[in-house]
Amino acid sequence: MFIQSISAFEQEWKHESASTLKIFRALTDASLAQEVAPGHRKLGELAWHIVTTLQEMMSRTGLKFESPDEHTPQPSSAQAIADAYERASQALLEAVLGQWTDASLQEQVNLYGEPWPNGVTLHILVNHEVHHRAQMTVLMRQAGLKVPGVYGPAKEEWQPAAQ
Repeated sequence: MFIQSISAFEQEWKHESASTLKIFRALTDASLAQEVAPGHRKLGELAWHIVTTLQEMMSRTGLKFESPDEHTPQPSSAQAIADAYERASQALLEAVLGQWTDASLQEQVNLYGEPWPNGVTLHILVNHEVHHRAQMTVLMRQAGLKVPGVYGPAKEEWQPAAQ
C-alpha cells in the first residue's frame, strides 16, 4: 500500500498514533523491564524504539522536526516515554503537513539501500509502529497489565466480570 495524499496520511496517523499512545499510557514503570525471553527487547525498549524510529526513519526523507533519535537514552519512566511519543508523533504530523505536498509523496529517497517513495516510507512507518505495538501487548499481558483495545475491545474489555 502506498499513501497517496497528505490528508490520507493525516487521517491514518491520527488514528494509529492515538492507538499507540493508548498502549503507552497503559504501561507502568515496573512493566518496562518485561521481556519475552532473555536477550530480546524488553517492553520499555520496544516502546522507546517506536519513539526513536520516528526521527531515525523520517529524517532520512529530509523532514525536519523535533524528536528523540536512536542515540537518546531511554527514559526510566513509562510516563516520560508516553509523553515523548506524544510530542514526537505530533511533531512528525506537523512536519508532513507543513513541509510536504501530495507531490512530495511520489519523491524517492534512498532508505536502507533502496529507493523508497515518501508515500511508501510513511506506510512502512505506520506498519512498523503497528508491528511493535502488537509485540508490546503480549509483553503487557505477561507483565500483568490490562491491554486496552485498539481495533475494537481487547479480551480484557469484553469478558464479563467474574461474579
